[in-house]
Amino acid sequence: MLFHVTQRHTPESCPLNSGGSTSLYDADAEGVALVAAYGAYAEHAVYYVLEADDIKAVHRFLLPGFERCVCDVTPVVEGALVG
Repeated sequence: MLFHVTQRHTPESCPLNSGGSTSLYDADAEGVALVAAYGAYAEHAVYYVLEADDIKAVHRFLLPGFERCVCDVTPVVEGALVG
């Protein structure tokens, strides 16, 4: 299952000088694969596409950023809708 994640932090909690954006997630979290990551750094936002079996795996992936970020997690599908 694919998930689109928007992860936002405040300028005060920016990870720029404390590990960078990769400190906001656990790349080794079980049951989840990072498909793509994009940053809108002036907006203090990072966008991920994750492949995971369930939402618990997504939560494990995002756990390192829970104290400094808020996240929107949306299940998505690849491709266009067919009628």
